[in-house]
Order: sequence, then structure tokens, then C-alpha cells
Amino acid sequence: MIGCELNILGTSRCSSLSPHRRRLRVGSFCGLILLLPVVAAQAATVTKISAGVYHSIFVRSDGSLWGMGGDPHGQLGDGFSVAGTNAPGQIATSNVTAISAGDFHSLFVKSDGSLWGMGADFLNQLGLGTTNDVLIPELIVSNEVTLIAAGAVHSLFLTFHPLSGPGSYWAMGYNASGQLGDGTTNNRALPEQVLSNLSGNVFSVIAAGEQHSLLIKPDGSLWVTGWNGYGQLGDGTTTNHHLPELIVASNVTAIAAGGDHSLFVKSDGSLWTMGNDAVGELGDGTNGTIHTTPELIVSNNVTAVAAGGAHSLFLKSDGSLWGMGRNVYGQLGDGTTNNRSLPVLIVSNNVTAVTAGFFHSLFIKSDGSLWAMGFNQSGQLGDGTTNNRVTPVQVVPPPPQILSVNLAGVSFEMSFLSVSSQSYTVQANLDLTTTNWFACTNVSGNGLIMPVTVPVSNGVPQEFFRVREP
Repeated sequence: MIGCELNILGTSRCSSLSPHRRRLRVGSFCGLILLLPVVAAQAATVTKISAGVYHSIFVRSDGSLWGMGGDPHGQLGDGFSVAGTNAPGQIATSNVTAISAGDFHSLFVKSDGSLWGMGADFLNQLGLGTTNDVLIPELIVSNEVTLIAAGAVHSLFLTFHPLSGPGSYWAMGYNASGQLGDGTTNNRALPEQVLSNLSGNVFSVIAAGEQHSLLIKPDGSLWVTGWNGYGQLGDGTTTNHHLPELIVASNVTAIAAGGDHSLFVKSDGSLWTMGNDAVGELGDGTNGTIHTTPELIVSNNVTAVAAGGAHSLFLKSDGSLWGMGRNVYGQLGDGTTNNRSLPVLIVSNNVTAVTAGFFHSLFIKSDGSLWAMGFNQSGQLGDGTTNNRVTPVQVVPPPPQILSVNLAGVSFEMSFLSVSSQSYTVQANLDLTTTNWFACTNVSGNGLIMPVTVPVSNGVPQEFFRVREP
């Protein structure tokens, strides 16, 4: 590894340093080195993920929205269809706060509360009043939207109004099984306010499955509506419900709705499942059965859940990722294609978020990196291939470290620990100009580093360290 030193006269010298400790020193004053604060900041990390049947979408910490996979109905919002992409492509540049991927459509919310959608609308799942595919993001609701959930061909969202408060529940799209919860089986071409919060029907969390929906009230009660052919509503029957029905009276904190099954977590960290257990997706050690009432699977420490077509994923408080159910494409990421009827450990630590598509899965690690596994024929894993993955593959690496340094002195010293050959970026303070920077880069290949004056693109990684002459 190479160290670079630049004095106040603008000349430079270089030395080899340990790869585990690098020091960049600029200037001197009466023989003293004045040390100024060095603040390590992060570039844009992956913060939110959602997976459909053949596509995936995610948000970075800068609010940008990205997508990959199949695009037959325009669900990637890139103005094209059919072709798709096997690598992440940007959909929106900023201000995205929430996302949800349905089977062939995508929804997202911006920081101003506006709701946008793209992709298939053949059963009015976008709520635009048409049945045409939408190839670029189109505005659905202009403000007040806080939370969204995209099912197979129906969509749900919650709003917050300054006067009436939180939890107004809206729905649109396919409703043959009562999944919209409006008391009918009529499809809705436009967003419909299903339950008014003025009547006490306030919801705080929503989830949409193939043809059923789950809802949590602020008091922790769990409500369900829609198709119940496999007992996925958990009410002890296989009868569909066209209005939300109370299943659990309190303490529910997280929910997930899959193809024909449902999962929820209680405040004590216990995991419960119900519905179709065709290939072990309920995680109780059986398969080929149905369960019409909730059954306990894990007694504690579960923090988040995700339900796919016929597989289930959950996180524990130690950051470990677990899965069960269908695994024919490697969507459980355990290195096999064997279905699992009991939870199997996938990643032992540092997982912070997870989502399940129909045949694939995505998760985020604490360093902001994005990982994927499972079916990849349409490029939905985003790894640049169309190869299925039976173990997790890194799709978006952790971002390069940004070093924000106050250069308002005659000298400073920066120490880097465990530096690799990745790009690093020095981010200028706002009170500094972006001219007269010196770049240290190995241009000769013989271990010498030459100073080069370059224009600065603030926040853009480059393969050298940059410092400005004091």
C-alpha cells in the first residue's frame, strides 16, 4: 500500500505503509503536526428492498430508486418492456421513502407523500382507472400516503391527514376474493377509501398476498380479509372474508402475506404461521397440509418476516437470517435445492432487512450491501447474470468510505485503518472551493506517486486519495 505526503509548498513525497495503517499528512507549522478531526461518513447504502415474481426494486440512502429483472409490463419504470435488465438500473433519482413490488407492478412513495406506480394495470392494480401497462412512473395519489403494500394484482395504502390523523385505509385492483376488504367482490379501478379512521378503523401496518390481505391496528390487533382457501386468514375456516376480521387481539408487531400462507410476529418475538404448508413454508416440520389457525414456530427473538410464493424468511434479533419452504431454485440460500420444512440458518449475523419474491429472495446487511439468491432467469437478482443462485450473491457492495475532513488549517493528518485497494473519496466541506486539489496516484507503476491536479467531483469515488493544498 502507498502513503502520500503533501507539504504546504505543494510538493509531494511518497512512502510504502502497512496495509493496516495508512497516514496522509499535509503541511507543517513550526515542526508541529496539527491534527484536525476526520469524520468517516457513508456513501449511499441500500436501505429498502422489495421483490415481485420476476423483478426486484430497492432504495438507497440518498432516496434513489433502482430496479432489475424482467420488465414485460414496464414494472421497472424505465420506459421499456419485455427486455428487462440483469443489473440494477435507476428508476428515480431521489426522495423515495417506501416501495412495494407486486407480481408485475411496482409502487413507491416520495417524501412529499405522493404515490407512484408502474407496470401491469390489467386488473386496475395501479388504481389509474385504465387497464393499460404503464412503462414509466405515473402519479396515483398526490399527497398524504405513508405506507404501501402490493399484492399479486391488488394494492393497498395508508394515508395520514393533518386533521383526521393516521391510518385511513385505501385499496384498488382485483377483489374477487374480497382482498380489498370493502365488503364486496368488485374490482376497484381507482383508489377507494375502504374504512374511515373516523369510525375507529385505524391501521398502522399492512401486507398484501396473492389474494388476501393482513392489517395491524395501533393496539397490536391483527385483522385479515380475502381468500382463505388454505386457511391463510387463520380464523379456523377456509371461508373467504370480504371485510377485515379480527384474528389476534393484541401484541402483533410484524406481518407477511405470501402466496397461500401468512406469518406474523408478536411483541415477545414469537413467530406464528398459518395457511398452506405444501412444501414446508409454515416451518412446523410437516408439508402437504394446511393449518387454519395460527401455530407457534419460534418462541422468541424474531424481529421481521417475509413471505414468498411458497417460502418464508425471518430475522432474529442477533441479525441472523432463517428460511423454510420451497427451495427448488435456491431461494433459501442454504447451498442446496432441497425444500425445508423446518427453519434453516442462512446467514448467521448482520442482516438488517429481508424480502421474498415468488421464487427469489433479497436481504440487506448492516454495511448497506445488498444480497440475493434463488431464481434468476429474468435477472431479478441483479448480479449481471441469469444464473440461479443457491447461496447468497452480493449484488450491491458496501459503499466506499467517504472521509470528510476540515481543511481549514495549515496542516492535518489522516489515519486510515484496514484500507484495501477500493476507491475512497474525500468529501470537501461546503466552505471550500473545488479547485486546486492535488491527487496522489501511482502513475509510474514503480512504487512512486506523482501529484496530479484534477477537478473534484464531490462525493464521486476515484482510485486515489485527494487533498487540497492549505
